[in-house]
This record gives sequence, structure tokens and C-alpha cells, in this order.
Amino acid sequence: MSQLLPVLLLSLFVILFGSALLFLASRIGAKGKPNSVKEETYECGIPAETSGPTKIPIKFYLTAILFILFDIEIIFMYPWALTYGDFISGGYGIYIFSAMAFFIAVFIFGLFWEVKSKALEWE
Repeated sequence: MSQLLPVLLLSLFVILFGSALLFLASRIGAKGKPNSVKEETYECGIPAETSGPTKIPIKFYLTAILFILFDIEIIFMYPWALTYGDFISGGYGIYIFSAMAFFIAVFIFGLFWEVKSKALEWE
């Protein structure tokens, strides 16, 4: 229980502080009649030409997710490459190498799946 106490205190502090900020914002915040231009999607003072939110093609989101996914792969590979020599000297070289080989195989399979499903094509 003594190890859990700091986590509980931090959680309690976050909840209380967040609640206090929301309460203060509701009491002190500006109150006025909303302007029709202020309620537009982009609040710049110029009336919008379209009536609703524009639809962004799913390809943009898919490309962003794939970029993040492969970026995270590189983030995991860099420290592995830096410490691999230490693992070899400690006798864990084969285990660490096989774990990274499996990790890379999963991502290569994912890349082939993306190419096969045409997730990277923009038509």
C-alpha cells in the first residue's frame, strides 16, 4: 500500500485541480451571446463559404497512422542497435537478436499487407 500511496495522491490532486480549473473557467469565463461567425468552423471573422465541415479523405488519416507506426518502429530499433553489443557481451545476443528479428518480421509483413491492400496508393 505504501508504494501505491504516491499514485493515489497524484490522481487525487489531478482530479481536484482539474475540477477546480473547470469550475473557475465556468464562473470567470466570458459570457455573452455567441456570434454566428464565431460559431463557424474556422473563427477568423470571415463568413464561411461552405455550410458544414469539409470531409477529409481517409487516405490522409491512413497515411498519418502508417507514418507514426513505422516511425515508432525506428524509435524501438535505435536503442536496440546501441545496446546490442552489451547484450552480446552478457551472453544474451541470440535472444535479443531473435526478438528484434521477430519485431522486424511483423513490420515487414505489415508493409507487404499495406502494399497488397493498396493502402499507399493515391488515386
